[in-house]
Amino acid sequence: MRKILIVGAGQSGLQLGLSLLAHGYEVTIMSARTPDEIRRGWVMSTQGMFHRALQTEREQQLNLWEEETPHFEGLHVQLSAPPGQRALAVPCPLDDYGQSTDQRVKMAAWLELFEERGGTVHYQGVTTADLDGLTRLGRYDLTVVAAGKGELVSVFDRDASRSPYSEPQRGLAVAYVHGMARDPLWPVCNVGFNAVPGLGELFVIPGLTLSGPCDILFWEAVPDGPLDQFKQRMDPSEHLKITLDLAQQYVPWVYERCANVELTDGRATLSGRYTPTVRRPVAVLPSGGLVLGMADVVVANDPITGQGSNTAAKCAAAYLEAILRHGEAPFDHEWMEQTFERFWAQTGEAVTAWTNAMLQPLPEHVQQLLGTAAGNSVVARRFANGFSDPNDFRDWFMTPEAAGAYLATL
Repeated sequence: MRKILIVGAGQSGLQLGLSLLAHGYEVTIMSARTPDEIRRGWVMSTQGMFHRALQTEREQQLNLWEEETPHFEGLHVQLSAPPGQRALAVPCPLDDYGQSTDQRVKMAAWLELFEERGGTVHYQGVTTADLDGLTRLGRYDLTVVAAGKGELVSVFDRDASRSPYSEPQRGLAVAYVHGMARDPLWPVCNVGFNAVPGLGELFVIPGLTLSGPCDILFWEAVPDGPLDQFKQRMDPSEHLKITLDLAQQYVPWVYERCANVELTDGRATLSGRYTPTVRRPVAVLPSGGLVLGMADVVVANDPITGQGSNTAAKCAAAYLEAILRHGEAPFDHEWMEQTFERFWAQTGEAVTAWTNAMLQPLPEHVQQLLGTAAGNSVVARRFANGFSDPNDFRDWFMTPEAAGAYLATL
């Protein structure tokens, strides 16, 4: 029986670990926190997931909250120009619904399920020295690093050819709330994408948290601009107050829905920033051991396109397929590189190019596409479904030539 070590207990690490258990592998996961500590902790993400990523969970019978979590059925894109006035509203329906389940709910339960199914969990943080020691002992056929935060990321070299940014492109601020009113312009359950050109974006994401259905208010602020008010962690009540004050000033149509909101719990806020970075997938440790990075360890995109959990789930599915196909052959450097490059070609490259483009001011051809979508449901639907499969954006969204050719067919 082949032995696999996974360092990190997030979307990608736990999904891969549970999937490998189901195929008879002996899997060990190292988690910095216990399930109870995760449930009692701060929110970690917005984790809006779309159909293709959700399917990877369903295939492994990991969709434990399918009925309980709200089903969002589209994206409502609204532009503010100048700030405080709505210039454009585009309902963009999805072919298949998406969902956002609080990672405190999901990861705690998945950890418990992993142990119930016979997996081994060591509850401890892992340093670079620890990782070096683990590989030197030779107990595992393959070691995968799925911990996208902390010092372990630094063992993977930055890939300059795939990383155009050298500093954060947004300040991030999240608040989980109860009591938000439905969108009056489009009352179906939807993700609100409210852009304030040149300053940032406010997303409104229906989700499920520890205390039931909720909404997630998520500001993405251009650094040092007027929306960038969350540079330091603050008291959750103050965090929510600033979130709502900014909504009142810049996107008042969202603020009008917030008359009765309150935080879902005492740790329902998150703030921070990071530099979008693609890293090389294989790290060679001091003792010569090899480790394979996955998901946001090696492809860390800004969350402006909501692809973090989607990419993590797709990476887990891609790595699972590669491991199963490899049989009893050694997991050497060449196999690790090929496994990541296959995932990059299938998923990572398109997501990264699209996300990096969305961090910049919208070019004229994208403005034209969105303007067309406001009066053409076919264009609007195609835009929404691109969040499930970003590869489609290559064919019509990413360049003026592709956009022009597409618009000519309508």
